[in-house]
Amino acid sequence: MWEKWKTKLKELLASLKDGQSSTYIKRGKLASLVIYNIVIIGFVFLLIIGSFAFGAGSGYFASLIKDESPPSKKEMSDALTNYSETSEIYFANNVPLGKLRSNLERDEVKLENVSPHLVHALISTEDEYFYKHDGVVPKAVLRALYQDVSNSATRTGGSTLTQQLIKNQMLTNEVSFTRKANEILLALRVENYFSKEEILEAYLNVAYFGRNSAGNNIAGVQTAAQGLFGRNAKDLTLEQAAFIAGLPQSPSRYTPFTQAGQLKEDLSPGVERMKTVLFRMKRAGYINKQEYEQAVNYDITKDFKTSSSSVVEKYPWLNFEVEKRVRKILAEQLANQAGVSTEKLYGDKALLQQYTEQADLNMRQHGYRIHTTIHKDIYDAMENVTKNFNGFNNYVKVNTGSVMIDNKTGAIISFVGGRDYESSQYNYATSVETPNGSTMKPLLVYAPAIQSGLISANSMVNNSAFTWGNWSPKNAGKNYTAPVTVRKALTYSYNIPAARVYKMNKGNNPTSYLEKMGFTSLQKNDYVNPSLALGAMEQGVTVEENVNAYTTFANKGQFKDAYLIDKIETRDGKVIYQHETKPTTVFSTNTSSQMISMMRDVVQKGTAARVRNYLQFSSDLAGKTGTTQNENDLWFVASNPNVTFGTWVGRLNNPQSSAKPGDHLRLWAQYMNAAYRVEPSLIAPSERFQP
Repeated sequence: MWEKWKTKLKELLASLKDGQSSTYIKRGKLASLVIYNIVIIGFVFLLIIGSFAFGAGSGYFASLIKDESPPSKKEMSDALTNYSETSEIYFANNVPLGKLRSNLERDEVKLENVSPHLVHALISTEDEYFYKHDGVVPKAVLRALYQDVSNSATRTGGSTLTQQLIKNQMLTNEVSFTRKANEILLALRVENYFSKEEILEAYLNVAYFGRNSAGNNIAGVQTAAQGLFGRNAKDLTLEQAAFIAGLPQSPSRYTPFTQAGQLKEDLSPGVERMKTVLFRMKRAGYINKQEYEQAVNYDITKDFKTSSSSVVEKYPWLNFEVEKRVRKILAEQLANQAGVSTEKLYGDKALLQQYTEQADLNMRQHGYRIHTTIHKDIYDAMENVTKNFNGFNNYVKVNTGSVMIDNKTGAIISFVGGRDYESSQYNYATSVETPNGSTMKPLLVYAPAIQSGLISANSMVNNSAFTWGNWSPKNAGKNYTAPVTVRKALTYSYNIPAARVYKMNKGNNPTSYLEKMGFTSLQKNDYVNPSLALGAMEQGVTVEENVNAYTTFANKGQFKDAYLIDKIETRDGKVIYQHETKPTTVFSTNTSSQMISMMRDVVQKGTAARVRNYLQFSSDLAGKTGTTQNENDLWFVASNPNVTFGTWVGRLNNPQSSAKPGDHLRLWAQYMNAAYRVEPSLIAPSERFQP
């Protein structure tokens, strides 16, 4: 073809030289002919170059993806829906508590539960050809490629919603032609395997939307709708939908909330972005001119939520206690699934750390529904008592911890972790171990001795001074009397009779009863230390363990280990953990009945008698007080037929401060009064302990 055009051109020039100008008299004809031939030649040249470029580009594209094996439909489905979802915590009776701490909050939502306004806003803003393309818009890709190569200041973007979904879920953040080539290939494959609705639903759950009113990072339109406007995604107004749809382009710039959960001073970037989205919705035909003008003039800032507190801020002790227990449960499950025994797990620090870290990750990202045993209203009422108790006014350094347990199940109904989380983050109910003073006597001394057949409630015990090795126990106030009954010795908390009974029964391994009742902190020296009978421990015991042990008497000798996590479900409702109460027989019914009878006297006329004056109700109570040296620790634990409740008030490494004797009884009573106002039948049952 090129040779033919060359011949024609030579003939034309020759004819002009030979004087054959008459054939082409008009110069316009000559110019037209020349231009025509030049255009034809240029077109062919460009066609050749284009073909070469296309071939080279295709070859280059093929070279970029030659090592990639195409994923199956199932693999792609798993990848696209494999996004983390925030786990949620519930009080007892399915009462929502809030979301578990996470680096990114996300709640899954189905497409049918998303407002059409939001769908239209996202499509018109992020991918106007979404329903027409097959995953990629070629001219958009070429435009973006040119802008990238030429380092253009204008960036229009070339990614469809499908490509954005692929980029977020299946590829790394690497910036390279290879990653882009894989993105295009996978986008085409996704469009071939999945419907537009499936792709859109996945994108709606994946996209990042900045921060919510608590300052937490959020992803997914449901989380954005709740976090910004306090409503579900299906209930969003046109203006709210447009605002959310504008966020993915630059979430940190357009989000209305700071990291602290405060509204930004300047909200104009997000508002202007919302107006851009509305314009594009009008241009795409999703809204008419009147709807656009009304929406663009709407003050969206009045719709934003006020700053809200996270679960950690509202319930710090409870949140961290839930995390600790769930992490332990999941770690044991993971180890068990891998064939690792519990003994091996806790005997290997590296192994324990490995499974604990994986458990923590699963706990935060798998969207679990964690159900606790905590009664919200009782918990809140007790928190209020702690905040307003005037007995702490003169004792800044004094702290407290309390636990209430359901006798029949072992469920922890409520607890008080401390006075003020800001000043001390220790959980004085479940984690801090302190000596339990005379509350040890029923558990270690009298009940085991009755169980061994050495004594009964009416046995006589010498109350005169004696020495046991290097130890000479003394009664508080030096109340040395004639022999007393075991009942009286417990009622008035005499130390010497308790020490004598413990010595009598030492050969029967009384500490084994503590182990059966859940004591986990006994040290080697505690087993040989005679003053353990009076609660002098090397390390101590938590309030939870001490109170839990006392439920044994209320349960007729059956110990039921306390628990706070009732069950854990997946987001689909599958139960992956359900607590099972497994009773352990510790004492006979006769032993427990005698102990309840003796501890009833403690409340009626003994060391806890004043507590009756503080109560606003009447109930069959059996309990025991406890005081350690220098009154560092003040205890009171008591049971009714329904619950066992114990309070500790004390100081830790602070000898200059102490609580007033008796304040702990008043505090215990105020907690019980508060719980009674919430659940009177639970706190003041009409039935009594049966002998």
